[in-house]
Amino acid sequence: QGRLVESGGGSVQAGGSLRLSCAVSGYTYSHYCMGWFRQAPGKEREGVATIDTRFVVRYADSVQGRFTISRDNAKNTLYLQMNNLKPEDTAMYYCAADDRPKLWSLLLSQYEWKYWGQGTQVTVSS
Repeated sequence: QGRLVESGGGSVQAGGSLRLSCAVSGYTYSHYCMGWFRQAPGKEREGVATIDTRFVVRYADSVQGRFTISRDNAKNTLYLQMNNLKPEDTAMYYCAADDRPKLWSLLLSQYEWKYWGQGTQVTVSS
């Protein structure tokens, strides 16, 4: 059974930065597409950024230019560098993995992803 374990969340002021990590075990990591999603209270889980097995990335419009997703296949770890954080970025952030091909248009849909971590909380104050 594979595991996804997020870390790096915390509380920052607007304009600050955080780096999230997702340690992956039990999967052949390099064969999996990976993604970051977030869910704020009372809202649906939304896609933030994804990276596929060829390192092709996709970002939600709301984070484009501020967040950077990356993966280290040697360390079986996924990262999300978040800069210029805004209060609206406050949410629980989840790491996701899937080994199935995906349409570009569906990459940021939570329903396209099979495996999930438990999440790490990010809180941005104004």
